[in-house]
Amino acid sequence: MATKLVDTPSGGESQRESVDSVVIRFAGDSGDGMQLTGTQFTQSTALMGNDLATFPDFPAEIRAPVGTTYGVSAFQINFASYDIMTPGDAPDVLVAMNPAALKVHLRDVPKGGTIVLNTDAFTNRNIAKAGFEANPLEDGTLDNYVTVEIDIQKMTLASVAGIGVTNKEAVRCKNMWALGLMCWMYDRDRQPTVDWIEQRFGKRAPEIAKANIAALNAGHAYGETAELPSGIPAYIVPKADVQPGVYRAVTGTEAVAWGLVTGAHKAGIPLFFGSYPITPASALLHNLSNLKQYGVTTFQAEDEIAAVCSAIGASFAGSIGVTSSSGPGVALKTEGITLAFAAELPLVIVNSQRGGPSTGLPTKTEQSDLYQAVYGRNADSPLPVVASCTAGDCFFAAIEAVRLAVTYMTPVILLTDGYLANAAEPWEIPDVDDVADFKIDFAAGSEEFHPFLRDEKTLARNWAVPGTPGLMHRIGGIEKSYDTGHISYDPENHHRMTKVRAAKVDGIADDIPLQEVAAGPSTGKLAVIGWGSTFGAINQAVERSLAAGLDVAHIHIRHIWPLPRNLGELLAGYDRILVPEMNNGQLITVLRDRFLVPAEGLNQISGLPFKVSDLEAAIRERLESQP
Repeated sequence: MATKLVDTPSGGESQRESVDSVVIRFAGDSGDGMQLTGTQFTQSTALMGNDLATFPDFPAEIRAPVGTTYGVSAFQINFASYDIMTPGDAPDVLVAMNPAALKVHLRDVPKGGTIVLNTDAFTNRNIAKAGFEANPLEDGTLDNYVTVEIDIQKMTLASVAGIGVTNKEAVRCKNMWALGLMCWMYDRDRQPTVDWIEQRFGKRAPEIAKANIAALNAGHAYGETAELPSGIPAYIVPKADVQPGVYRAVTGTEAVAWGLVTGAHKAGIPLFFGSYPITPASALLHNLSNLKQYGVTTFQAEDEIAAVCSAIGASFAGSIGVTSSSGPGVALKTEGITLAFAAELPLVIVNSQRGGPSTGLPTKTEQSDLYQAVYGRNADSPLPVVASCTAGDCFFAAIEAVRLAVTYMTPVILLTDGYLANAAEPWEIPDVDDVADFKIDFAAGSEEFHPFLRDEKTLARNWAVPGTPGLMHRIGGIEKSYDTGHISYDPENHHRMTKVRAAKVDGIADDIPLQEVAAGPSTGKLAVIGWGSTFGAINQAVERSLAAGLDVAHIHIRHIWPLPRNLGELLAGYDRILVPEMNNGQLITVLRDRFLVPAEGLNQISGLPFKVSDLEAAIRERLESQP
C-alpha cells in the first residue's frame, strides 16, 4: 500500500497520509449495528469518488446470546483510488466492539494492522464468553498490532447527555460514534449519514436522531482532538479515475430487481413476482414490492410450492412470472418448475445460493447449486441457466434471463449467491434505451391455432393469452400432441416432444455471445475458468499474475447452460485448466462431461469468498509444476 503525505484544506489537520487503498472491517454483536455502520460508511465513500467493494457477514441466528462468537456480525469494505473487484483479502483496520468480535476476526488481521477496541465491553464475563482465557488487552495477544483502545460506550453516553434519550437508547448510538471516528481517520464526509439519520428518525423520533448525530460528531471530534497512539495518522484515499457518468452504490439484490423490471418492460408485459421468504433471497421480494408503479405485482405465498405455482399462473395469463429462493426452496419448487417446462411457459427462477445442504449456512455464500440448476429435475428437462458475476452485472443477467424465458417459452434459472446479493459496489446507472427491446407477439385468432404451434427458428410454442377470442386452449403437465396440442400417450409423439424441447434449449447457444477471454491470451499454458461471484477475485489474481510475467488467462462463463458454442475450442488452446469454485467441484464436472478436458478443481467450501492471494498462489503453483 503506497503512501505519501498530502496537504488538506484548512480547518482540519495540516497533513494526511495518502494511501491508495484501505480495507476496514467493522465487527460487533448482532445488536451493535455493524451492518448499518458499514452501509453508511459505504455511502459516504461512494460519494467521495472512490471505487469500492463490500462484504457483509452476519450470523444466521436472529438473536444469538449477547457477547458470544455465534452472534458476531461484521461488515468489510475495500475502497481505493483505482479499480477494485473484491472486498479485500484482509482488513487493514479492524473495529472490534466486543471481545467476541476480536476473537472471531483477529486471525484475519495481518501483523502490524490497526485494531480499534471498545474497552468498555472487555469485562471478565464478556472475555470468558468469547473464549479468551485471559484479557487479550493485557496478556500480549495484541503485541504485534497497532491498537487504539477507547471506552466508546462511555464516550457515547457523554456525547448524548441531556438530549432526553434513555440509557438503552444512548448505548445503541455507540456504532455512530465509531463511524464518526472512522470518518475522521479516512476523511469521509459525515453529511450523508446525518441526512440519512434525519430522514429515518427526524419526524417520528427526533431525540433518537439528535442522539445519533451527536454521537457521530463526537467520534469525529475525538479523532480531531485526541492524541492517538504513535503510528496512527489521519489518512486520505484519492478519488478513483472512473469514466464520467451517474453512479450509485448498488447491491446484487437491488440490481436483480431493477433488471427484472427492465426485462419485463423490454418484453412489453407486466411482471408478477411470487415468493416465499428465505435467506438470502427475501430481500428481492422487499425490493420489488416497492416498484409497483412499474407494472410489478408481488405476492408473498404461504410456501415455496404456492410461490412458484402463482408465478406459473401469471405467465399463463400473459405476464412474466418470476419466483425466487435459495437451494432448499428451489428443491421444493422443482415439481412446479418442471410443470412450466412441460407446459412451455416462460418463468424466471432466481436462486440466491447459500451454504448447504439443507439449512446449512443460511447467511454464508456458496456456489453449490449448479448441479441443481443444470441437472436437478425429473425426466429430460434441460433449462437455460444464467449466472451473474458482480453486483452490477446482476442487472444485465436478470434482463437476459427474462429475454430467454419469453423468447423461448421456457423456465430460466438465474444464479446469484449470498455474497452477490448483499455486497455493494459503485454502479454506473445504464441508459435503458440502450437495451434492445424483445417485444412479445401473442397469438392472434386463427382457425389453425393450437397451443403447440412452434416458431421455426426458436422452436418456441406460441403464447396465447386466456380470453383471446378463438384461442381457447388447455396446457398442463400431461404430454401433448406435437400436431394438435391435445393430450397424447403415443410413444412416438412423446419421443418427438422430448427431442423438440431439448433442441429448443440447445438452440439457445446460437442466440448468446461467443465466449470471450476476460484477461490474458486466447491460448497458452493455463486458463482459470470461473463462473458467478468468483469473477472479481479470479480477475484480480490473473491480472497480477500477468503483470508478473506469467502465462495465464481468465475465462468467465455467464451462460452455464447451454454453454457458448465456441467454449470447447477455446479451452483446447490451453495446456492446463484450473476451475476455482465455492463448492466441491460442479462446473468442472460439466466441462469434463461436455468437452473431455483435463480440468483441475480448486475448491473452497468455507462460506467465504476466495482471497486473491490464494488464487495467485494456486496459479503460480500450477505454472511452476508444469513441465
